Amino acid sequence: MSSPRRVAITGLGLVSPFGGSIEDFFTRISQGESAIRLYQTTDEPRPLSVPAVCCDGFDPAVRLGKSLASTMDRFTQLGVAAAFDAWEQAGFSRAEKPSQPDFGVSWGTALGGTQTFEKGYRDLWQHGRERLSPLSVVLGMNNAASAQIAIQLGLGNSCLSYTVACASAAAAIGEAYERIRNGNATVMLTGGSDATLSYGVVRAWEAMRVMATADENSATSACRPFHAERCGLVLGEGAAALVLEEWEHAVARGAPILAELAGYGASCDHSHLVRPAAEGQVRAMQQALDRAGLQPDEIGYVNAHGTATREGDPVEVSALRKLFGERAGQLPVSASKSMHGHLMGASGAIEALVTVLALQHDTIPPTAHLDRIDPACEGVRHVTGSALRGTGLRAALSNSFAFGGSNAVLAFRAA
Repeated sequence: MSSPRRVAITGLGLVSPFGGSIEDFFTRISQGESAIRLYQTTDEPRPLSVPAVCCDGFDPAVRLGKSLASTMDRFTQLGVAAAFDAWEQAGFSRAEKPSQPDFGVSWGTALGGTQTFEKGYRDLWQHGRERLSPLSVVLGMNNAASAQIAIQLGLGNSCLSYTVACASAAAAIGEAYERIRNGNATVMLTGGSDATLSYGVVRAWEAMRVMATADENSATSACRPFHAERCGLVLGEGAAALVLEEWEHAVARGAPILAELAGYGASCDHSHLVRPAAEGQVRAMQQALDRAGLQPDEIGYVNAHGTATREGDPVEVSALRKLFGERAGQLPVSASKSMHGHLMGASGAIEALVTVLALQHDTIPPTAHLDRIDPACEGVRHVTGSALRGTGLRAALSNSFAFGGSNAVLAFRAA
């Protein structure tokens, strides 16, 4: 039996609430800058006013062309734009579709085309229309983003979609890694996208009482993972994409190798729909380390799931303490959701991208607004204020833990 193949990361793509380039995005989160703002609407059954993260500068007609954008829900528009950018950074041409049948797609989304379906419900029940758009099903289906990416780029190996709540994109990336590692694909375009700011979705999350509250003055600091006074998560929209490639194939074509995706772990808590369990999280992290051939003391950074919920944050810190033992107190940990919000099914992708950039720049971004740590979240080295630079970072983990008990962890090495 042949040995597992190494997996290189050769392209990154991003549509974020910060706008601008990936380098600008990383500079801003390294400075602890928040993209969270007060999201307000007045044309709903009841006005909305919640802290949220919006990609206001994203114009799908400009990024994708008006004709193509019109055939997509917003979550697909965001995803395809990020995928195109990653594809081009990896040195592939959108104009020349690959003839190889071993290039594929693996994509994550938690909610899919909620905006398409909400518009349909409004048309039926609010506006009294008898017929919906004939594109409603294909725009709203959860595999619309992966299908459009495959169609637009000619990727014929596989077209896979993963929906496991907040771990969707991390699972999609991990399963793409497995396909390359086991010889079932050579290149996989992977990542995730979500557009969660439809009226019904926001109201549903409000009803769970896990969303942060804020006013105009406090919105930017509404998401405070590990803080003693944290009050919940902040919803957002966006997308991130990675091109994964069999290492020797990337070297042979002279592709830029940004980092190595070295390991992937997945587990299920199998205990509760919304209450996380440290034991399941430990299993996923340990599996990622084992696949990567890494020891806990080789990990120099953990990009935490860190949603700023009262229950979730202490459980994740407990899992880190159990896995890393006495060294946990020196282990740099930060939660970038404090700045880009919780992008649901896209979170694992944007946090994987942050982790790759941290390795590239030897720079660990902070958890923003963390000026008073909850005693229940102590026991690790929280990075606060501004970035931690020049630590000699060589390996890192990115954690994604979801409702339903699904855990997905990605292990990265510097190139």
